[in-house]
Amino acid sequence: MSILSAQDIYGVNPIAAMPFTASGEVDEASFIRMLEHLATTGAQGLTLFGIASEFPKLEDGERQRVAEIFVSTLNGSPVYRAMSVTDHSTEVAVKRARGYQKLGADALMLLPPFFLQPSPQAIQHHIFSVLEAVDIPVLVQYAPGETGLAITPQQLADVCERYPHAVFKIECNPPVDYTKQFLQLAPQASVLNGYAGLYMLNMLAAGGKGVMPGCSFTEVYVRIYQHWIQGEIDKAEALHGALLPYIQVWMTHCEYIIQAEKTLLKQRGIIDSDYCRHPGWALSETDHSLITQFIQQFEL
Repeated sequence: MSILSAQDIYGVNPIAAMPFTASGEVDEASFIRMLEHLATTGAQGLTLFGIASEFPKLEDGERQRVAEIFVSTLNGSPVYRAMSVTDHSTEVAVKRARGYQKLGADALMLLPPFFLQPSPQAIQHHIFSVLEAVDIPVLVQYAPGETGLAITPQQLADVCERYPHAVFKIECNPPVDYTKQFLQLAPQASVLNGYAGLYMLNMLAAGGKGVMPGCSFTEVYVRIYQHWIQGEIDKAEALHGALLPYIQVWMTHCEYIIQAEKTLLKQRGIIDSDYCRHPGWALSETDHSLITQFIQQFEL
């Protein structure tokens, strides 16, 4: 794949799940099978080490190993390969960003540090340092619900103005007004939205470029996005409306949707086990029947 620009980061870019065996070890065979499946879904990109990848639950050696598998498995596929830098130390984040670029990542995602509540100046220094360390696009993540960290639209606009290879993943809840304010200040910016695509159509209407959901029903997000791009707004709204009752329930807790998505992947035969490392979330019988209903309804 040729070198991407910030404008090439758009569309449906799911976060890869991290399959484990029933005893809690990384399941490399399932991971490869899942990546190969995702490369055929019509998604534009794929990101590893997001929250849906259970990144805090991986050992350092495991993280390096799956990073290598991720890049090599998707080499030559139509999707761009993004990898998230989640370190709380600026020096370590810079090293990891350079390492991922050298490994062959097409783009990075950056979760700003929040452990022990660093100052706004320290966070800005961290973001700038990573952006200065690489020349591939960097998705700067704004997830205040998960990090407890507030960044103003003006602060994000300052990042955008200074670094043309910065892209933005905005997932405050709700994100639409924030995104509108940000895009007024930085109309050239590329914005994607996470949050399971709850606000997908509102964000596209506000000027967003794409969505970064989990990966277990990527085809549904691709269908919605394609309807939107083709101007079939009614079809996009109808399909998104059918999806909402499910994701609104699962998104009440991060661990809940991580487990639901993994169980979906297992039921679809894409991974062998739906084990999530502890602490996690136990699904009820109602949850399991809802997942079966979901698979039938969306013909997955």
